[in-house]
Amino acid sequence: MRGSKMVGCAIVVALAATACGGSGGDSESKGESGGGFSMNIAEPKRLIPQSTTESGGSQVLSGLFTPLVDFDAKNQPVLAAAESIESPDNKVWTIKLKDATWHDGKPVTAKDYVGAWNWGAYGPNVADGNYFFETIQGYDEMNPVDPDGEEGPKKAAEPTAKELSGLKAIDDKTIEVTLKAPFAGYKSVLGYTVFYPMPESALADIKAYEEAPIGQGPFQMDGKWNHDKFVKVKAYEDYKLGDKPKVNSVEFRIFQDQNTAYNDLLANNLDIVDQIPTEVMGTAPGELGDRFKTSLASTFQFVAFPTYDKKYSDPRVRKAISMAIDRDEIIKVVFQDSQSSARSFVSPVVGGYREDTCGEACKFDPAAAKKLLAEAGGITGNKINIGHNADGGHDQWVSATCDQLKKNLGLECVSQAVPKFAELLTQVENKKFSGMFRMGWIMDYPSMENYLGPLYSTNGSSNYYGYSNKDFDRLLQEGREAKTDAEAIAKWQEAEDVLAKDMPVVPLRFGKNVFGHSTNVKNVEMNLFNQVELTKVEKS
Repeated sequence: MRGSKMVGCAIVVALAATACGGSGGDSESKGESGGGFSMNIAEPKRLIPQSTTESGGSQVLSGLFTPLVDFDAKNQPVLAAAESIESPDNKVWTIKLKDATWHDGKPVTAKDYVGAWNWGAYGPNVADGNYFFETIQGYDEMNPVDPDGEEGPKKAAEPTAKELSGLKAIDDKTIEVTLKAPFAGYKSVLGYTVFYPMPESALADIKAYEEAPIGQGPFQMDGKWNHDKFVKVKAYEDYKLGDKPKVNSVEFRIFQDQNTAYNDLLANNLDIVDQIPTEVMGTAPGELGDRFKTSLASTFQFVAFPTYDKKYSDPRVRKAISMAIDRDEIIKVVFQDSQSSARSFVSPVVGGYREDTCGEACKFDPAAAKKLLAEAGGITGNKINIGHNADGGHDQWVSATCDQLKKNLGLECVSQAVPKFAELLTQVENKKFSGMFRMGWIMDYPSMENYLGPLYSTNGSSNYYGYSNKDFDRLLQEGREAKTDAEAIAKWQEAEDVLAKDMPVVPLRFGKNVFGHSTNVKNVEMNLFNQVELTKVEKS
């Protein structure tokens, strides 16, 4: 897949800062035959596969790499870089690779996958995707913790191993993965970005590699990552793992203002905008005509509570805030009905989704919300804030949410912007942001488990809010070990019911792709992972 994980943009919301780059056009984006195209992204946090867990970086890497598996129209895994993926017991998996070459011409081998995964799994490397290697034998030795009290925080301890004992290169084309426990859905997991390989040279100097990643995908880097301005890639002539690009190059232009990006689109100075700003939703269909596009997405938008903060430690406080938010009104007024209200913790696009799983806690009821908040003893200082990234277009809806909380709960609420999404992630990851904060999720692979494990398990990769519940963790693992999809979903639904009681986050919206393109390109598609399908785009 082209895993996306945390998404920086609101999806169809106007960005609210100044442009960081890419306001002008060049010959490639003007559309001569066989040329290239340009599209907008946010500044990536990382460009290392095992550490790229946000949407901007994932979009770039989706061109530079080919995953082991991709997904068909029914969200079933189909082989991509893998020749076969088999397991007799769902615990020991054998992966055979297709012939492929790195962008420098060297052959891709099983050792390249093993080396990259070990780098991601090794705790001291602090890879953002480290969590996804947790199911493999030997992970605990690479990520030991010293417990600080029964319910207190856990601190990293010195690893006793640098390699996963359950990961082996059997020969140049064969990888053997031994999991801690059976996981029937593991083939789908292998489609995620963190399971891309890296060449041996990357591990020798990871910082240098990140500035110009070498991959085995349909595009290769064209120069180095020009931070806060652009990333340029060009078609890789010797690509063997799938359809070759229909253009020669792509320029990912980094914007902090989606309105600027949209204006560049109208002027044909930018070829693709992956989120249409809210302010122009009324005029964009007329301005773009058949170049105004929509498609299904897996996006889930929510506001998270720092559950480790006493101010938000009582579930009644969290539920009261949720009940005081009129989701439908904000979607109608701010998003102009381009999204749908979320009253569940998983997206409708995956098996096991149920409507209204958070029940009364997600029902708009100001009177009940105010009563529940009073029963919980109120909010310290009667003040709250909601953090968001300024380069993601969130201020409008966050301000509207604050207005509702002021009106319905009598709280003083402030919309607090952090300049970049990467910076917001860093702050909340290190518990340096004080207050509630918005987050967005795009599935990494099509499974209910992917909406639960990374976001809410005790050691979840994107559990930035300190939530921990032993029953939830147990049910999550029991679902992974289930022998059938139906049994797995039943366990994961029980786990979701635990979330409904604890409310570590406030589910707000399920999104869809609302995007547009210039007259210079055609066949522009966006997939469930909120990514432009780069190899399908053609010049007009």
